[in-house]
Amino acid sequence: MEVRTVFRFLQPYRRSMTAAIILMLVELVVELWHPLLLARMIDEGIVPHDFGQVLKWGGLMIGLALLGFISGIINTFYAADASQGFAHDIRQAMFTRLQTVSYAAFGRFPASTLITRLTSDVTQTQLAVFLGLRVFLRSPLVMIGALVLAVSVNAKLALLLLVVTPLLIVLLGIAMKWGFLLFRAVQERLDRMNGTLLENLKGIRLIRAFVRGEHEKDRFAEANSDLAARTTAALRLSETMIPCVLLVMNLSVLVLLWVGSAEIGRGTVNVGEVVAVVNYATRITGAFGIISMMITSLSRARAAVTRMEEVLRTEERPEAIPDNGADQGPREGREPGSADAREPVTAGAVEFDGVTFRYPGTAAPVLESLTFRVGAGQLAVILGATGSGKTSLLQLVPRLYEAEGGAIRIDGEDVHRYDPESLRGSIGYVPQEALLFGGSVRENLVWGREDASLEEMEEAARRAQIHQTIADMPEGYDTVIGQKGSTLSGGQKQRLSIARALLRRPKLLLLDDCTSALDARTEARLLGELRAMSCTILLVTQKITAAQQADTILLLEDGKLLAQGSHEELLENSDLYRSIVQSQAREERVGHA
Repeated sequence: MEVRTVFRFLQPYRRSMTAAIILMLVELVVELWHPLLLARMIDEGIVPHDFGQVLKWGGLMIGLALLGFISGIINTFYAADASQGFAHDIRQAMFTRLQTVSYAAFGRFPASTLITRLTSDVTQTQLAVFLGLRVFLRSPLVMIGALVLAVSVNAKLALLLLVVTPLLIVLLGIAMKWGFLLFRAVQERLDRMNGTLLENLKGIRLIRAFVRGEHEKDRFAEANSDLAARTTAALRLSETMIPCVLLVMNLSVLVLLWVGSAEIGRGTVNVGEVVAVVNYATRITGAFGIISMMITSLSRARAAVTRMEEVLRTEERPEAIPDNGADQGPREGREPGSADAREPVTAGAVEFDGVTFRYPGTAAPVLESLTFRVGAGQLAVILGATGSGKTSLLQLVPRLYEAEGGAIRIDGEDVHRYDPESLRGSIGYVPQEALLFGGSVRENLVWGREDASLEEMEEAARRAQIHQTIADMPEGYDTVIGQKGSTLSGGQKQRLSIARALLRRPKLLLLDDCTSALDARTEARLLGELRAMSCTILLVTQKITAAQQADTILLLEDGKLLAQGSHEELLENSDLYRSIVQSQAREERVGHA
């Protein structure tokens, strides 16, 4: 499987590969001809003292050496082109696949392992491809060619090589199998170390605030030491193998010299024949040295390709399906833009009908038999304790996750009947964490709509209560806000995220507790602006002040809808809602006191 994957991504670079292999074969022929030419020069020129023959064969050897040198240089260019192109394409393919996989599938890969797979694993494989086209592929051919030519020169002298070489090849094969297992463990330890590093980089402020620097240093040191120990164990295989192989081959050369000198004394072989066979033996020794190093590189590459295949084989998210009259369960895949996929959302009415959902790999449902309806243009506030399923509810609407049972309808149509891109294009979604990107305010806003004008950005920012803050920045909308918006406060990040969603002019706005850092006055103005947009709004919040402005309130408890109604209706009918209102009222009085 690993080989097929590699060749699939090398297909676009067939010409470079072919050129590299042809030039490598030229190098190979030159290398294998040299001992024969040297033997002829010794037997026909040096031994009989014929200087003309020495010049003849010596000149031919120099010419072939130059040909091999030039072929090697050009081979490097083509090998680099093929290997770098391969690395670019497989890295791009993995990144593209990650953009299309379902949330459930994406959750199987921690961020640290994805970084390792797209960087270190790709680099290991790219290096193996380059060295394969440059030297690895040539080494076995050198070994085979040298054995064949050594036998053709003198079969008796070459007999020792015919016995030793296959035994060493079997030994190297076993070592390569062990190397694959060892280096896979190394890459997994690298994942762990990268995960620890990523967590520390993300939480550096919190670490310093809680004075946890020493603890985190020890945690990183443990992961780093584990990686070093595993790497040392893996490298020890090649460190042990190479000296053993070279020792056996060098002893074989000594035996050849001893047998050859005896045969020369008896007059049964020429000096040139002994030199040629010994020369072939040294080339086989060199080939074994390179093959021994291949164990490390190819074992790492094989482990890396296996890990990359896991990403490439990850199933894509399900798309739209035709109407089959059934509303139950997850849907199979369908291409976006299919003939019977619905047009974008027009009004934004949302209906949940007996919806049940659980996260992959978990037993307990997060949402259970959830049924409610929010009319077009209404503001629905979703209240509930931590873990009651509020965020999960929002994520089901744009199909970031798939419901296990029941039906979700928008404007009366099952969400699976919509083209997924059109569905999400009609929805503005603001998650709990304000996700901003490195760059300017303008660059972050155009994530909402790439063709938006500055006037449209300003309008969205005014509605989100962030325009004046942006206008006061040094470069206005072109001000760089740092990685993840590091130069902004929590409230500013939230309002900028909301402005980005509003720029889409959504028919349905999903706000996941993204006003938590706003004061009551700012939040009230924001909700007033949102209501004026006449879009349907599902707002997750813990603030009763926001709930009081809602057309309907959904009160969740343990994944179930405990109550639905207006603020006044729930005050009258829901004990839990009354306790929430009273609790926040007491907190407000204490705060004022």
